[in-house]
Amino acid sequence: MIDSTEGLIDRFLLSSAGFERRLRAVQSGQWIRPTPCSEWNVRDLANHMTRGNLNYIGLLQGGTRTDFLRLRDVDALGDDPVGAYARSVRDCAAAFDEPGALQRVLDYPLGRVTGRQALAVRLTDSTVHTWDLARALGTDDTLDAGLVAWIDDHLAEIYAGLAVFPTAAETTHRFFAAPEGVPDQDTSRQDRLLHRMGRRADWPHAPEHRH
Repeated sequence: MIDSTEGLIDRFLLSSAGFERRLRAVQSGQWIRPTPCSEWNVRDLANHMTRGNLNYIGLLQGGTRTDFLRLRDVDALGDDPVGAYARSVRDCAAAFDEPGALQRVLDYPLGRVTGRQALAVRLTDSTVHTWDLARALGTDDTLDAGLVAWIDDHLAEIYAGLAVFPTAAETTHRFFAAPEGVPDQDTSRQDRLLHRMGRRADWPHAPEHRH
């Protein structure tokens, strides 16, 4: 079962800290580097993460899926990408920590979900995109082993009932990349999870992926 309020928020903060650590390492000429998400460079990915946090806050405040999608690509970084991202993390965690937030039903674009499930989706997104950012920058792409294990163990529950599921054969893969091939038996748990989420450990030599 998906964790308690405190456990989920802690996992969200841990996943976000991994992304922020890589984001703080971005040099001035690296913002336009490509990422494993074929539509986005580094700055686009940072904006997706920042705007995503803000949009989840909007859902908790009664926003609709239409609002979420309309604002999805609007710039949220300004001239301080790292600061904007860090603030969005703090505000998002605070919003989910409000009394009753995890029990609230949200109008998420892929289906109505509780705040608890939405936060589980959010921390999964943050974790996978941390790998995307690390690969784009050519830095250490090792993810927190506890986060990897928790997400891998709960993946079906995290995406239960949503219109698009990362590993479902019948999905449109509009929002998630399709897994390619079968990982080797000796593949690490991180690489197995990334494969389930449509990533390839040999990127950039492999085809690029949707977000």
